[in-house]
Amino acid sequence: MGYVLQAEGLTKAFRGVRAVDGVDLRIAAGERVGLLGPNGAGKTTTLLMLLGAITPDTGTVEVLGHALPRERSEAMQGVGFAAGYLPLPERLRVREVLSMFAELYGIDDPEPQVQAGLERFGVTHLRDAMGSELSSGQRTVIGIVKATLHRPRLLVLDEPTASLDPDVAQRVRNGIARMCRDDGITLLITSHNMVEVERVCDRVVFLSAGRVVADGRTDEVAARFGIDTLEDVFLQLAGARELDLPPEPEETSRP
Repeated sequence: MGYVLQAEGLTKAFRGVRAVDGVDLRIAAGERVGLLGPNGAGKTTTLLMLLGAITPDTGTVEVLGHALPRERSEAMQGVGFAAGYLPLPERLRVREVLSMFAELYGIDDPEPQVQAGLERFGVTHLRDAMGSELSSGQRTVIGIVKATLHRPRLLVLDEPTASLDPDVAQRVRNGIARMCRDDGITLLITSHNMVEVERVCDRVVFLSAGRVVADGRTDEVAARFGIDTLEDVFLQLAGARELDLPPEPEETSRP
């Protein structure tokens, strides 16, 4: 099986506290994977290591056949990344920002790709808006448009719809799912919206206290914990973390 992303034994500590503690992850081409867990589980730190933005204390990462960090530039040519906390230039119009990034991605004729991206996510009306005029939700959507201009082989999204109104979030989810289906894009997404994950992803990986505690199809993971929904799994993990207890999937807690 061809893996778009492979990580083994990832660890990362900050001020003596391990945020990520031995994470292994493999994602095959075309998979749509949700990386889930309560706040403090290590999701964003794991994502940043997978993107080569921070270096793991131990472990290895390979993206699109390129070892990080040595071959990060080559790997990132086929990756798109968006997160609500990433800024956009405020003194440029949206079309100018997108055209600039399209050229950085190596797109020779940016205009058609910029227009297609705006249409895909229903934000053509923002084409001539200044960055300073955008709401936080609008900046988030434009960031997703930017990340998908070059039709990446791997699309990584960190809480992509957290600041969006429900109707806009649904439009964004539909656009992402359609792109992945039509273009064979591999997706790795974090989200606190379990309904969103169930609609977009075909596999979920749950983290708790920096470790992988469940990995499988959405229905399989819920069944492993002896409950019905991913939201219930999330709540159980969050409750265990608050009490500083290890998570106990049903299959591991039986004698």
